Amino acid sequence: MTNAASPMIGLMAGSLALTAATSGARAACPIQLAVYGEAQSGAEIDFTPAGTSATITNSFRMILDNNVVLDGIAMWTEGSAARPHGSLMYKCPTGDVTGEELAACTVWESVIYSADEKGSVGLLPAEGADAPKSLIFPDLGPSLEMSAAYGPAGFSKVPWDIFVLKGCQE
Repeated sequence: MTNAASPMIGLMAGSLALTAATSGARAACPIQLAVYGEAQSGAEIDFTPAGTSATITNSFRMILDNNVVLDGIAMWTEGSAARPHGSLMYKCPTGDVTGEELAACTVWESVIYSADEKGSVGLLPAEGADAPKSLIFPDLGPSLEMSAAYGPAGFSKVPWDIFVLKGCQE
């Protein structure tokens, strides 16, 4: 009986090692290289390093169907109730942009939340921290549905609020 059980124990140990390596690789992904996906619409979020900005703590882009790309940033507010205030923009002008022009091309704004494997909710971490299991963009769908990016000339599949970690860019 011991000999028959040995291959099974070896197989189980190998499977556990593979699971540990996979979850270790996922946990080791820094947020600035994380890729998230939303199941219903197929939307994806790709984070990129924010660079040397003094105010932008996270930079990302949301890719929707029909190759519609929204530019995203997060800036942490100050004080005892500091939060990562996120914004998604569509076809914003470049260069010296006024506040009015920026407001006109912003299609979503809110706090970005995160959730871990146990369902504990937190805030989007700044660059350098491990990527959380999922991200929550409150009221994303309704905001995007009312935007200029939605419709015949834009995207047609409205994403839900929750994006799950898919991988890590290299």
